[in-house]
Formats: sequence, structure tokens, C-alpha cells
Amino acid sequence: MRYTKDHKQQTRQRIIATAGRRLKQDGIDGSGVATLMKDAGLTNGTLYAYFSSKDHLVATAVADQMRAQHEGIVAQAAPGRAGLEQIIRWYFTPDQRDNVADGCPNAALLDEIARSTDPTRQAYTDGALVLIDGFAARLAPHDPPSARLKALSLLGMMAGTLQLSRALTDRQLADQLLEQGIRNALALIDAGQHN
Repeated sequence: MRYTKDHKQQTRQRIIATAGRRLKQDGIDGSGVATLMKDAGLTNGTLYAYFSSKDHLVATAVADQMRAQHEGIVAQAAPGRAGLEQIIRWYFTPDQRDNVADGCPNAALLDEIARSTDPTRQAYTDGALVLIDGFAARLAPHDPPSARLKALSLLGMMAGTLQLSRALTDRQLADQLLEQGIRNALALIDAGQHN
């Protein structure tokens, strides 16, 4: 049976989307090809009709997750400081912390991405730069490049705080950490600003 180009593209996108969720949930090392393909409703061997290897799928899924985070959150936020505050308050919620598979790829995968293949690290880097450029455009609308390092620091603070909140077994402490994360992130974006 021959499938249309559209069908093949839809199947490829389904593999990427389900892999992205699984990778965030179970990690890169904890997600085997069999599980990744089963999630997409396909057999193991089907992977190779769409990707040259698991590493190729991982790099593609990381790029897709980063793009989705930008398009779904950052690009939708208001301009300026108000938009950054929207992003920060959305990010530091119990829902974001508790729904790993649907949450932030930074907080879910950062430690494994650092040990991944160069293509996966590059896919992450490219996606992170798009995110921080969205932050920087809100931090310094008239000169976004001047705020790039501060935006990168904000991304690191946000992801690290969310990771730590996820790791804590004390729910009350984890919730308090999210609240403190909001205060810390707002203080960072306001530091050095002349409002």
C-alpha cells in the first residue's frame, strides 16, 4: 500500500510529538525506540522510514519541543515587561511543575541534553536562542541584543527552579519555591532597569 506524502508527513509529525512528550516524561536514556514508536502507534522498524536513528529523532523532537514552547507561550505573551511577567507567572505554577510530559523541555531534559549528541545540543541551542531573543525583546525593546545575556540567565533561573521544585518531596516547600521563583525572576528582570 502506498501512502500519500501528506500521510507520511502526518505520521512523522505524530512520531515527533509523541516522542517529545515521552522524552520529557522518562528522559532520553529512559525512552527506548520500542516505547517511542509504540506511543505513536507504530512498530520499531518504522522509525527508520522517518529518521536515520534514535539520536536523529531525539534531536528533531527537542527542536520541536523548543519551537512549541516559543510559539505556545513566548510568542503569545504581551510585549514588554508585562509579557515577561505573564511568562514567569505561567511558568512557576504547580501545573507546569507536575505535568512534565506537557511542560517545559528545558526543565525536563536539560541535564541529558548536555550529555547528548552534537545535533541534539545544537537543536536545543537554536531553540533556546529563539526563546531568549523573545525574552530580550521584552527586556530591552529598543536594543534586544543588549539584554541577551540577562535573558539567558532568566531562562537558566526558571528551568533550574522548576527542576528543583519537581525534585522536592515536600509539596508545601515545592510550592513555596515556585512562589519564590516568581519573586526572583521579577527581581532579575527589574534589576538595572530605569522604570
